[in-house]
Amino acid sequence: MGTSSAAAGTVQAVVFDYGGVLTNSGGSAIRAWTARERIDPDTFSAALKEWLSRDAPAGTPVHRLETGELSAEEFNRLLADRLRTVDGQPVAPDGLIQRMFAEMRLEPAMLDLVRRIRDSGVRTAMLSNSWGNAYPWDELSGLFEFAVVSAELGLRKPDERIYRHTLDRLGLAAPDVVLVDDGAPNTEAAQRLGLRTVLHTDPADTRDQLGDLLAAPHDKEPQ
Repeated sequence: MGTSSAAAGTVQAVVFDYGGVLTNSGGSAIRAWTARERIDPDTFSAALKEWLSRDAPAGTPVHRLETGELSAEEFNRLLADRLRTVDGQPVAPDGLIQRMFAEMRLEPAMLDLVRRIRDSGVRTAMLSNSWGNAYPWDELSGLFEFAVVSAELGLRKPDERIYRHTLDRLGLAAPDVVLVDDGAPNTEAAQRLGLRTVLHTDPADTRDQLGDLLAAPHDKEPQ
């Protein structure tokens, strides 16, 4: 990306989600965990649907974990109570979140993309719904102007207040900012506030979409 990208278009900052965007997909990590520990995937899917689907009621254990109202230890216990192994045995709660995401790794292509955007003069930030605050901060050092972590703020995506907080931190209007996220409810909520968005599926597609947005003229409608 050229150094004139920020000046040429409306976009002055790109905000990146963490899990599933800066890392490999959470789904692949969870599949590896269920296979490794012989977790019955139906028991996990049922809990996740009840706690995290679009029609989940407010205040589920996932919501409370992400806003910091529920500790990781408490969440581990609640989730373990819902799980069984394929032969019907209980699942140990100790370190459950860490075990679930043991195969989650930073995605080098995305880290390189963040660096290129930052080096072009466009500001970068991170906005993450946290599952226990286990971020590799040493490896993320220098990539972002700041990071908004849901559990530290007491708000979670797709609550519009967390986007407004991020915009306030940037000191920018919504159309000047792109959110890159792998969750459709999160990008849809951001769009309603006027942010431009990229629904992340893979690094190459996100790179291409950001290239288009960073070169967009001022009068182009947000995507």
